[in-house]
Amino acid sequence: MDQNVSFKSGFVTIIGRPNVGKSTLMNRIIGQKIAITSNKPQTTRNRIQTVYTDMEKGQIVFLDTPGIHKARNKLGEYMVSVAERTIQDVDVVLWLVEPSDFIGAGERHIAEVLTRARTPVILAINKIDTLGKKEELLQFIDKYREIYDFDEIIPVSALRGDNVEDVIHTLFKYLPYGPMFYDEDTVTDQPERQIAAEMIREKALHALDEEIPHGIMVTVDHMKQRKGKQIMDVEATIICERDSHKGIIIGKGGSMLKKIGTNARFEMERMLGEKVNLKLWVKVRKNWRDSDSMIRNFGYKES
Repeated sequence: MDQNVSFKSGFVTIIGRPNVGKSTLMNRIIGQKIAITSNKPQTTRNRIQTVYTDMEKGQIVFLDTPGIHKARNKLGEYMVSVAERTIQDVDVVLWLVEPSDFIGAGERHIAEVLTRARTPVILAINKIDTLGKKEELLQFIDKYREIYDFDEIIPVSALRGDNVEDVIHTLFKYLPYGPMFYDEDTVTDQPERQIAAEMIREKALHALDEEIPHGIMVTVDHMKQRKGKQIMDVEATIICERDSHKGIIIGKGGSMLKKIGTNARFEMERMLGEKVNLKLWVKVRKNWRDSDSMIRNFGYKES
């Protein structure tokens, strides 16, 4: 295919503190759900690669990373390592923040990490739909200008889609000219099995109490098309760290597990465009987040 001589392509990482809306923004740009979202921090655990293609302008490969935070266990250390290492591997850094009267140690740590990046850094202030006056936004912009010399600052609402086109336009502005990395129909490099596991974990995050979600992991043990039918059979296991958590995840008479499964199946059927027969189990693996071997077995390893 002959490509436009003005075709641009490159890699963009979306970074920020946990729970600022990184996955929501990426899903909005791509136009479909790839990364899971929740109102609980540290939802994204791995580096998720998605692709936005405009055959007139170019192709952006997004890396949605775990939130940069103070690690409390080996899994947390892995997540922070992934996020910070990704900054060194891209053409543009998109730092997502939310309006706040206080810029804390976490934001200053990110600013310090970015000084070593040597790549254009664009600040996107998310959740502007929560602000009452324009003057408030200008105050936030001034505060962030004090801690880093940004190439661009864009106010945005990932949830509503406000100014998302401005974000895309600005990213293309800073990308180099180059070839397509992926076919124009590609939206992610994530296998369906991994996306399915994350969808189950998302529904568990939404349904469970605050103290449980960080200690759960989902593995898809079986995912196969039923012969001669438009039905995908999926068997998955929710891993938790305590016996007491297992009881809560299952719920009275299996009610909580059924709720998680029903909601996850709905998302999978939307993704696959066919019926899904989902079976869920729950197993305990004590303190798996502090076990190097279990972290590796569950797919959290340096790429």
